[in-house]
Amino acid sequence: MGFITEFKEFATRGNVIDLAVGVVIGAAFGKIVTALVEKIIMPPLGWVIGQVDFSDLVWTLAPARIAADGAEIPAVVIGYGDFINTVIQFVIVAFAIFLVIKGINRLSKKKEAAPKGPSEEVLLLREIRDKLSAPQG
Repeated sequence: MGFITEFKEFATRGNVIDLAVGVVIGAAFGKIVTALVEKIIMPPLGWVIGQVDFSDLVWTLAPARIAADGAEIPAVVIGYGDFINTVIQFVIVAFAIFLVIKGINRLSKKKEAAPKGPSEEVLLLREIRDKLSAPQG
């Protein structure tokens, strides 16, 4: 089998295509969640704590200064507000995925019919067991 033929079979397998579709949908879903967090959830939350946005929260290690040659040296800061935004986005995405999976599991449980009784193989094995354990005489 040629390299190109083997690659074509690999690329057209259902799992690879499903994965590609999942990645594209996941990226789009990520943009939706980012907009939800940044534009809807964070402004009221920031208003409650007195900040406009968490992304403005920083810890300044060294303030901005002017070097001897007149060049401006920017401040050295740790932007923990962006980290808080990212954690909130993660929690929202994880919760949304949990709800989707829970819904899928609920639907799949309804589709599964409870077995009506033992299978033919089980019945046959029980019959053989009963005959072997029956008193000989």
